[in-house]
Amino acid sequence: MRAPAPAPAPAPSRPRARRAAVAALLCAAVAAGAAACGPFSEEAKPTGPFAGLTGSEIADKAFAATAAATSLTVEADTTSEGERTKAHFSFDGTGKCVGTLTTGAAATTEVLRVDKKNVYLRFDETSLNEQAEGESPEVREAMLKTLRGRWVAMPASDPDAKDVVSMCDAKELLGDFEKGASGVARGEETTVGGQKALALTEPDGGVTRTVYVATEGTPYVLKIVTKGGDEPGTIAFAQYGKPVAAKAPAAKDIADLD
Repeated sequence: MRAPAPAPAPAPSRPRARRAAVAALLCAAVAAGAAACGPFSEEAKPTGPFAGLTGSEIADKAFAATAAATSLTVEADTTSEGERTKAHFSFDGTGKCVGTLTTGAAATTEVLRVDKKNVYLRFDETSLNEQAEGESPEVREAMLKTLRGRWVAMPASDPDAKDVVSMCDAKELLGDFEKGASGVARGEETTVGGQKALALTEPDGGVTRTVYVATEGTPYVLKIVTKGGDEPGTIAFAQYGKPVAAKAPAAKDIADLD
């Protein structure tokens, strides 16, 4: 990520979102929900919650309900290629979105969107220092002075914001879910965040993915847990239907990149 520096220092390119970290997070979510073929058969006439439905049919209902939610909060803690990524995003169908994305030990990016047109990003000191690594002292000082504590505004359609904006839309997060996939087994009844849930499991070689679906009310996805493999982690879904408070930053708090 690079940010332009005010004159007289030479200006690096504009800041970019952490694509690799966000992509890893999205891949973990999609992989957990894709539910490709498994090696075992399902019950002919399941009983209990969602009586009569197979694991695959329940998964279809759960991911469709989640994608159609008016608002929700996604909290993730995943690892990809040895790097840990943590995220917390709340968003709704009108375009409002607030969240944080932390990669590695402490490099955090704040994300804010009040509509579907613009997005604001703010980088903490660790992120700014990482971005300025290798720059001349003049450029480094200019970057820190310009961006420290300030938001960077850009169109939501900007390629540099695309991956971050994807975290603000349930349909995009779950867009690669394979409807009608086989191999999803009904598991045990349990609770997730105080809500009754049914576990759906999908072993895939050395990886086991478990999707927890609410058994009362709308069958939302409550949590996805991936164990084993190169991208283990947990993604939780909560606060369905709750208002999202998102307000554009004051002009004085937005970095002037010109």
